[in-house]
Amino acid sequence: PAPWVNVIANPNFGFLTSESGSGYTWSINSQENQLTAWSNDPVSDPPSEMMYVRDDETGELWSPTPLPIREDDGEYIVHHGHGYSRFEYDSHGIALELVQFVPTDDPVKISRLSITNHSSRARRLSVTAYLEWILGPSRGGSAPFVITEVDPSTNAMFARNSWSRDFSNRIAFADLGGKQTTWTADRTEFIGRNGTTERPAALSRCDKFSGRSRAALDPCCAMRTTIALAAGASAAVQFFVGPAATREEPRPLLL
Repeated sequence: PAPWVNVIANPNFGFLTSESGSGYTWSINSQENQLTAWSNDPVSDPPSEMMYVRDDETGELWSPTPLPIREDDGEYIVHHGHGYSRFEYDSHGIALELVQFVPTDDPVKISRLSITNHSSRARRLSVTAYLEWILGPSRGGSAPFVITEVDPSTNAMFARNSWSRDFSNRIAFADLGGKQTTWTADRTEFIGRNGTTERPAALSRCDKFSGRSRAALDPCCAMRTTIALAAGASAAVQFFVGPAATREEPRPLLL
């Protein structure tokens, strides 16, 4: 069957998400100013924005959505509603609920991941948010010109495409609610040589990401934080993605 897609937007900003968690984010023009990658493939439905949960003790890796890591030992529950999509998955002794939405007035996609430890022991988990920058109509044409940097006041990642014909003066931003402790803008580092988003090389290790961000990278945003949960405890992590006209504009949303 073809992917079941929900369109969530306000007048100038929005995103698509399918039942598998795939989709993309745009600003102003959904064709010419895609912030992240969109694949119109009705069969494989590859994602370009995703979240991972990793048990740092066992190395087990999974996701709250059916993609990029689809497991067979649990049930994925997906709700598409007016202005939101919600994904639920219970596995590895951890209940996950991911809610994604766009505020009525603010140009920002909010992904709120709620985590509940219903196992009988304390858990140490890593949460990683990942996306692939485009800032144009296609990844092949735009990605080589994307420049990334980390904002010193918020630790958010900024990206811009100075070769964009109509949007070269704008930026995009991504932030893990200010809780990120390590990050990289290098897709090659995160995925690994000949790797896939199902098993990223950077998440097979516990060491920190390089913190690399600049021009001439295969551009992405990967941010990770660590959560310690006692038995029965809950926590939440929020991931923000959006556009801005200047570097100063998104800071009130992120601070």
